[in-house]
Amino acid sequence: MRRPEPTLAAPPVRQATTVRADVTTTFDVFVREIGLWWPVEPFSTGGDRVRDVSVERRLGGRVIETWDDGTAHVWGELVAWDPPHGFTMSWLLTPEPTEVELTFRSLGAALTRVSVEHRGWERMTEEQLGGACALPEGYRGGSYVRGWATILGRLVAHVEDGAR
Repeated sequence: MRRPEPTLAAPPVRQATTVRADVTTTFDVFVREIGLWWPVEPFSTGGDRVRDVSVERRLGGRVIETWDDGTAHVWGELVAWDPPHGFTMSWLLTPEPTEVELTFRSLGAALTRVSVEHRGWERMTEEQLGGACALPEGYRGGSYVRGWATILGRLVAHVEDGAR
């Protein structure tokens, strides 16, 4: 009997940015105001139908995208919750579930390092890793690296513009 081909290494996607705000504000804006700054075009399942993105702020809480007709689409569930230092969630928007960990580290009174690690890619086949996602070319083509950089950039802009 022939063994299946092993998946080539699929390391975690890591991105980070610095926000000119204290750690508590940065964390709060991320989880409380995610619906205001998250780039739903193209990083959602509903695109222009999305009316809100929300985080149920507790262990076991869900991250939910809500459409204009009230339909809720769950992005994942919080498997670790440590405000204002971070959280980890399952990520259900990939062909197989993956995991996203966000950490918020104070670098000073008004400076925070936000880091994301998106892991679990080894659960996928090569075809899944190369398939299109919100951006073309999938994991293998660097879509998740570019995607998380874009998402973190939007967070920075929202926090630093004082859009609250």
